[in-house]
Amino acid sequence: MAAPTDPRVPLIRSDLELKAFIRDIRKFPESHEELMDLNSKVKEKITELRLRIQDLEQTGKEQDKESERLAMLSEAEGYRKQLLRDQTTWRKANLACRMAIDRRQQEELFRGSDVPLRLRKMTKASVAQTAGHMTECLMSVTRMMSQQVKMSEETIGTLATSSRILTETNEEFKSVTGALHLVTNLLTRCSQQDLIDGLQILLALLLFLATVLYILKKRLTPLS
Repeated sequence: MAAPTDPRVPLIRSDLELKAFIRDIRKFPESHEELMDLNSKVKEKITELRLRIQDLEQTGKEQDKESERLAMLSEAEGYRKQLLRDQTTWRKANLACRMAIDRRQQEELFRGSDVPLRLRKMTKASVAQTAGHMTECLMSVTRMMSQQVKMSEETIGTLATSSRILTETNEEFKSVTGALHLVTNLLTRCSQQDLIDGLQILLALLLFLATVLYILKKRLTPLS
């Protein structure tokens, strides 16, 4: 049976392809049609990357070793954060590209001294469309920043919880250490008391034997 494919291989490939499409957008395509085609490819890659990250995360959860499980889950979280940064870069590049295309088209339209009214109307419509796209992109960037702030807050909360757990564990360890120290002292005292009791019993036994021998000696002396 063939060995299972490492989920990181297709994930890395999709990540590189996404970055390549974003670079193409930042080079400013010649028309809105080309930009729309690139945006469509970017959206497909973003969807594909999300699935690849989920596959990596699921594979990490299925690992037997705790160290490998934590490493793969951490790697999946890193790719997820990188995807958010790529989306922010894409939206900013998309906005700049739309503005550059509209500016170039306006310069071409108004390059001559006699501009038809129909072309002017087209330019106004293009400006309105660009303004709408700018608003949409700005709102998308705002949402992405909000998601990143939320993730930072969750990370801080996790660190605070971990710190509290460590503090509580340390206090419990101190309590257990104190209890062990007390038990050790009690055992030491008990051992010393047992030794003293044994010596007292031995001395009493010797005294008893000495008394018996003395009585026997007194009784046997007249018979001699």
